[in-house]
Amino acid sequence: MPNRAPLDAVTARWLPWVVAIAFFMQSLDGTILNTALPAMASDLAENPLRMQGVIIAYMLTVALLIPASGWIADRFGTKKIFFGAILLFSFGSLLCALSHSLGMLIGARVIQGLGGALMIPVGRLVVLRAYPRSELVRIMGFITIPGLLGPLIGPTMGGWMVEYLTWHWIFLINLPVGVIGCYAVWKFIPDLRGSERTRFDGLGFLLFGAAMVLITIAMEGLGELHLPHLRVMLLLFGGMACLAAYWLRAGHVENPLFAPSLFKTRTFAVGILGNLFARLGSGALPFLVPLLLQVALGYSPSQAGMSMLPLAAAAMVAKSVARPLIERFGYRTVLTGNTLALGLMLASMGLVSEQTPYWLLLAQLAVLGAINSLQFTAMNTVTLIDLDDASASSGNSLLSVVAQLSLSLGVACAGALLGGFTAQVGNDGVETVLGAFQLTFVTVGVMAMLAATIFSQLSKQDGRRVKRPDEHIEH
Repeated sequence: MPNRAPLDAVTARWLPWVVAIAFFMQSLDGTILNTALPAMASDLAENPLRMQGVIIAYMLTVALLIPASGWIADRFGTKKIFFGAILLFSFGSLLCALSHSLGMLIGARVIQGLGGALMIPVGRLVVLRAYPRSELVRIMGFITIPGLLGPLIGPTMGGWMVEYLTWHWIFLINLPVGVIGCYAVWKFIPDLRGSERTRFDGLGFLLFGAAMVLITIAMEGLGELHLPHLRVMLLLFGGMACLAAYWLRAGHVENPLFAPSLFKTRTFAVGILGNLFARLGSGALPFLVPLLLQVALGYSPSQAGMSMLPLAAAAMVAKSVARPLIERFGYRTVLTGNTLALGLMLASMGLVSEQTPYWLLLAQLAVLGAINSLQFTAMNTVTLIDLDDASASSGNSLLSVVAQLSLSLGVACAGALLGGFTAQVGNDGVETVLGAFQLTFVTVGVMAMLAATIFSQLSKQDGRRVKRPDEHIEH
């Protein structure tokens, strides 16, 4: 058991606020950027349809570091690591604001991602270790609310900043929040460590990380990087080989990064694979919609940001109906039906044109937001619901990695499709940039619908043993 010293009254009161600040910083950063991509592309003399590397660099860095976050916190203590994470995130934000080329910006986003990868897992770990189990639901509920507010205000704030200030302020806004966060961590976060020093699976970490990086770069190679197809195939093959080597090795070593035995639990196996494929579609949404509105339909950045509000607001409302729906119909019915609905709604965005009434566009985005939110809540819960206590931590870590990885692959895939269809403007019936967006949305929608075949493998009784959809497992 980790050491849990009793908290004094001041620390107990302020600690959730400190963790909430970190959740808010990362949540805001994840959504404020999308609306600003066209303005950033213009300033850096880049094509706005090839800016996905700025998003992918951050997401991939976060996905890579999540498996090591628990071990790092145990090795060096939660106080130092949490402080260092906020400091690194803030420093990365400053470097982003000072960047004057796309390469510099992507490098700065990697540094920002190193901090972001540690903030949320270590923040969650602090809460788990500092409070008794009876307090956890209340505390976790409190610290995840700011995480839900990020997607609500991020796109709008990003749009207004770009229009009335410059895109650099999107990153500079993190600096005062980071200073407050660092001070609060030093003052209120206890230095907690695990009582047992576990060995870290370094080779497994390298193999798993190499697989993620190679596969993502292969996807990027089809889009933004314009790599020859032979090189893309070699990268993809190398990534798959690293992944195969990792799983073969993990089956016979002690304390692997992620144990293959986790997949003996059917709900976990279906949930992880479903997460991977369903998020390929929905992960592209925050990237594609602001670009569609600004590049193809000519909206201003502030208009595009405001137009994203129904998507985020409907997502928050839908969280409250997830539990009764799942208890009434079961995971198989909800996830299979909802995944098909998600694919259809994504494909319906391919019908949007200059003639589409604005109210209809907002209604489409609201329905998409609600369906997407229900999808995340149900997928994340069914993945973990049948794991025993010994496997829950490793399972949750793998779920977090797969969630981040599939979102970055979703953006890479959307970028590759958009790049491919744009390259053919004037050929094969694609005559405009809007046409390229429409084909991309239809393709992404079909990909998302295919994930329904994975969720249909659940039995009607799966997940019914314990009815506890955990709405605190975030996107």
